[in-house]
Amino acid sequence: MADQPESTLVKLGDTDLTLANPADDVRGSTVVDRNGNDVGDVDGLLIDEHEKRVRFLQVGSGGFLGIGEKKRLIPVDAVTAVDEKVHLGATTRDQVAESLEYDPELVQERDYYSGIYDYYGFAPYWGPGYAYPPYPYR
Repeated sequence: MADQPESTLVKLGDTDLTLANPADDVRGSTVVDRNGNDVGDVDGLLIDEHEKRVRFLQVGSGGFLGIGEKKRLIPVDAVTAVDEKVHLGATTRDQVAESLEYDPELVQERDYYSGIYDYYGFAPYWGPGYAYPPYPYR
């Protein structure tokens, strides 16, 4: 991907794009960690505009009725299964809670996203040899 222009990540809901299979839409689903503990709910999907692939889940957690809720990004690479819930492999609820809060109003640059990948232990999608994770179909 070094020869390709740097793509911008956008929230799927802010575009006119749709998922190829609407049944694969995990927005609104509960996310659980490796121990089955609730992490939060998928509020959005961040896609890269160039390849049109989901790169991050935007997960909202905490608060009451949306007040005080914190937004976090989790790489799709962390997802190991999707059924009625989205399951994270090696990730724990505490790890997500301690991650950098996501603020879409701030200018997001590759270093920001690289830090998220590093935090969760995954290589960034623009790195050499990256393979998009197999989607854990329902």
